[in-house]
Amino acid sequence: MELDPLLLSRLQFAFVVLFHAIFPVFTIGLASYIALLHGLFYKTGNTAWDRLALFWTKVFAVVFAMGVVSGIVMSFQFGTNWSNFALATSNFLGPVLSYEVITAFFLEAAFLGVLLFGRNKVPEGVHLFAAIMVAVGTFISSFWILSANSWMQTPAGYELIDGRFHITSWAEAIFNPSFWYRFTHMGMASFLTGGFVVAGVSAWFLLRQRDVEANKKALSMCLWLLLVLTPAQVVIGDFHGLNTLEHQPTKLAAMEGNWETQSNVPLLLFAIPDQDTQTNRFEIGIPDLASIILTHRADGEVPGINEAAPEEQPPVAIVFWSFRVMVGIGFLMIGVALAGLLLRWKGRVFESPLYLKTLVAMIGTPFLAVLAGWIVTEAGRAPWLVYGVMTHAQGLTPSLTGAMALFTLIGYMAVYGVVFVVGIYYLGRVVGEGMLPGADDQDSDEVERPKRPLSAAHTPLEGDDIKGANA
Repeated sequence: MELDPLLLSRLQFAFVVLFHAIFPVFTIGLASYIALLHGLFYKTGNTAWDRLALFWTKVFAVVFAMGVVSGIVMSFQFGTNWSNFALATSNFLGPVLSYEVITAFFLEAAFLGVLLFGRNKVPEGVHLFAAIMVAVGTFISSFWILSANSWMQTPAGYELIDGRFHITSWAEAIFNPSFWYRFTHMGMASFLTGGFVVAGVSAWFLLRQRDVEANKKALSMCLWLLLVLTPAQVVIGDFHGLNTLEHQPTKLAAMEGNWETQSNVPLLLFAIPDQDTQTNRFEIGIPDLASIILTHRADGEVPGINEAAPEEQPPVAIVFWSFRVMVGIGFLMIGVALAGLLLRWKGRVFESPLYLKTLVAMIGTPFLAVLAGWIVTEAGRAPWLVYGVMTHAQGLTPSLTGAMALFTLIGYMAVYGVVFVVGIYYLGRVVGEGMLPGADDQDSDEVERPKRPLSAAHTPLEGDDIKGANA
């Protein structure tokens, strides 16, 4: 069987991107939370905030390290598998990715060192400033990365000369038509991810009656945050959908499973898209609702997938169901946040084992929603690398063979599998250790000062069973 280098290269990039995406979406939200904890401790002097900040900084150190390891190789793929694309877009992507390193990564690295290793070594105000700068750095990083991705989705501010993109307006290119929608949507997803992880871990500690005072504070904060942000994300997503309707109508049609341009389009709750026949099977939907959402009129016209030639259509089933997974998880999150409000009103939010177990079970859901969202974004763009201008086939490295692509794909999967398993195991040890008594003394002069981000967690990879201390 002949190996298709294009298919294998697409699978490889999808695997690497999806694997990497789960780390920054968590660290962006977590960095802001850590900065808030440091601010509360600086203002109130309450040691509960300080212990929470120390604990979640340990978690941040591990996840940040995993994100760096998984993210470094992504840029190499542009040269190895997508050299035509790298050459054609170098006038824009080259500077933008460089700006991300100069303005964000260096900022994060410098102040992360102070945050991780400066505890009890620098004034508390300086430590707080370092935490704030790390949080700012994560958002600057996401700004540039999402600008680059959004430009590939809705290219602007360029002219094409001899197959290469030349920037005519940096403002139009950086702040392209979909940028602010994607940036806001991703930023909100980061806060939701951090919020549900912190809420779930805090609930896990409360079920075991560990560090009760601190974890009640953490859980209460998160539930208020989630109560506001979960419905806000739906509103932002709606605006993002309207932007997609304007600039990427075929993607939007695939999300809705709408094959023909028509009015009074139902919102499909279930369907089996059949790309060969350009129809759906076993449709279950709410009449007119898709038209109402997208055009604000029951008889509003929604574009069909078949407006695009078959070779220019995305894989509809993948886009259709990924979108429903993302939206379904979003409404589940709203339900959990509202249940928290009801229990708070009844004075039982910390005493309901069922609700606390639900929060623990919800820890993984925001990651699934983010992965589903990225699949919608990237698969819905297919077959375009630069939407409407350059296809995947045109961007592929000419000399790449199927065997070469398969070899690197297997290599990435093996290495990333090891990184993920070891990282999750180590995170489990860090979380299981919890906020031990005497944590404030871990950076005293008698303890060897850590030299690497992972060593700042003060948790050995191997050792005796962790004995958590009760609050």
